[in-house]
Amino acid sequence: MVIIEQFINGLNLGSIYALMALGYTMVYGIAKMLNFAHGDIIMVGAYTISVATTNLGLSPILSVLLSMLVCTVLGVVIEKVAYKPLRMASPLTVLITAIGVSYLLQSVALLIFGSKSQRVASVINVAPVTIGGITLTGESIVTLGVTIVIMILLVLFINKTKVGKAMLAVSEDRGAAELMGINVNNTISLTFAIGSFLAAVAGALFVSSYGFVDPYTGALPGIKAFVAAVLGGIGSVPGAMLGGILLGIIESLSKAYISTQLSDAIVFGVLILVLLFKPSGLLGKQRVTKV
Repeated sequence: MVIIEQFINGLNLGSIYALMALGYTMVYGIAKMLNFAHGDIIMVGAYTISVATTNLGLSPILSVLLSMLVCTVLGVVIEKVAYKPLRMASPLTVLITAIGVSYLLQSVALLIFGSKSQRVASVINVAPVTIGGITLTGESIVTLGVTIVIMILLVLFINKTKVGKAMLAVSEDRGAAELMGINVNNTISLTFAIGSFLAAVAGALFVSSYGFVDPYTGALPGIKAFVAAVLGGIGSVPGAMLGGILLGIIESLSKAYISTQLSDAIVFGVLILVLLFKPSGLLGKQRVTKV
């Protein structure tokens, strides 16, 4: 019974990682950039919900919608200001810039809200369900359901819509896509917008499940979400989902049956083992570069 409860906890945590990993994998798959400020956008979304519900008195639904708007706009601004000028720069320069943006968001949050954690009321009002002696919280049910729905919609959007096919074209060959009349700049900006929108959703689910936010809320989950994206195969939407779920389950079971102190080391150890045998990730495709 206990192992089932831990498995459910892992699914809940893994769903949040999966949503975050979807943002990473979309930006990398299309823009070929790693947005390490992604976790901090989640923090901004969580603080937006806290301010909207506590200070502005908005309903949970309106608070989440406001958070989505703020994070989406923030993602586009970050892309335009920080990443767009660096598209032809070296990967190291892009990495340093991404880390700088991450620290900037954390520092601004520290100046505004201070370093203490703030309690945040859950925005999910769903009654728990008991099945065979196992109680599923409303947060767990909504988190897993929302993650599955978003992944399905995202796959359909990318593969079935004109805009989604433009994203695939930019991902394959940016120069050829531009020659075919695709607006590469707008496509990349839209990718950052979608990734930041997903970060807002993940932030809402995170604060609903754990009930707090501080300036570093998104830091470690952001790193783990990146690990999930790499584990599943960065650039693959189903891979991000699979990697996030597996990561959450491994972390939850490790904390319960091995050691809370070693759980993070176990998570990263699993990543290393997978990459040793399948460098492209579980669902990633091995690309052959012709010279």
